[in-house]
Amino acid sequence: MAAVKLTKNELKRQNDMLKRFQRYLPTLQLKKQQLQMVIRQVEAKRRHVAERREELASDLNEWIAVFSDNFHLERLIDIERLVTESGNIAGIEIPVFKELQFRILDYDLYAYPYWVDSGIDRLKEMLSCDAEMRVLDRQLEILGEELRITSQRVNLFEKIKIPETKENIRRIRIYLGDQQTAAVVRGKISKNKINRSEST
Repeated sequence: MAAVKLTKNELKRQNDMLKRFQRYLPTLQLKKQQLQMVIRQVEAKRRHVAERREELASDLNEWIAVFSDNFHLERLIDIERLVTESGNIAGIEIPVFKELQFRILDYDLYAYPYWVDSGIDRLKEMLSCDAEMRVLDRQLEILGEELRITSQRVNLFEKIKIPETKENIRRIRIYLGDQQTAAVVRGKISKNKINRSEST
C-alpha cells in the first residue's frame, strides 16, 4: 500500500476516488456479464454452423460415393473473397460474416454428372460454413481477450482499489480524530494552567 498523507485534503481526495470506483464498478460488472452472454451465443452459433457443415459434407460425400469415385468438385470453384462487416458488442469492434463470394469455372455439361450443379451448391455452402466458423473463431478470440481484461479490471476494483481506498479513509479519519482529541486535551490542559496561574 502506498503511503498516504494524513490530511483533510487527502481524506476528500480518497472519498472522491472511492465514489468514482464505486460508480465505475457496476459498469464494468455489467460489461463482463454482457461479454459472457455474447461469448455463449457465439459459441452456440459456431456449434450450429459446424453441425450444418457436417450435414452438408455427409450429403455431398454420399452423392460422390454413389455417382463417381474420382470426381473433384473443388476444381470447379474458385473463392473470390470473404465479405465481412464490422460489428460492435459492448464497445468492441468485431468482424461479422456476410458471405463468401465464388467464381464457378466453366465445365462441359456432358462430361460431368447431372448432379454437379447441386453438388457445387452444397460445396459452396460448406465452404461458406468454414469461412463463417473462422470469423466466429475470430469473434471469440476478440471477445475472450476483452473479457479477460474486463475481469482483471473488475477484480482490481473489487479486491484492491476499493478496499485500499476504504482503508486509507479509515486511517485518515482515525488520525484526524486522534489529532482533534489531542487538540481538545491540550486546550483543556492549557486552560487549566491558565486558571491555576490566575488563581495564584
